[in-house]
Amino acid sequence: MGESFGAGSVIALIGELGCGKTLFTRGICAGLEVPLRQVNSPTFVLVNEYRGRLPVFHLDMYQIGTEADGVELGITDYLSRAESGVMIIEWAEKILPLLPEDLLAVSFRIISTRERRIEFSTSGKRFVGLLEELQRS
Repeated sequence: MGESFGAGSVIALIGELGCGKTLFTRGICAGLEVPLRQVNSPTFVLVNEYRGRLPVFHLDMYQIGTEADGVELGITDYLSRAESGVMIIEWAEKILPLLPEDLLAVSFRIISTRERRIEFSTSGKRFVGLLEELQRS
């Protein structure tokens, strides 16, 4: 998937603790040519930046309480920087109103200890082709 993302891509990861958001992020980063040893959850630092084919901004909103907290922490500044790279946001449901409409939402649900259900959606045009490709495979 990461191979298909261009500058300005915003990926909103939604789901409970331990559902696979960071593992999914590692897969995206592999496609963006980010060394996997660099990719880890930014739960306590809020943002990790990686260098790859494009800059990757990996945000984790687990620690924030509300979207107002996100604004106070400068999330909107990072959103403006997303135009130059790819932004991946874990726990994005906490700041959805702050995010652009044209994003890829990825929702995770734990089925069992070894099984997850992953649903993709978008309300913009940027990711329509990707979703169509996913449906075919």
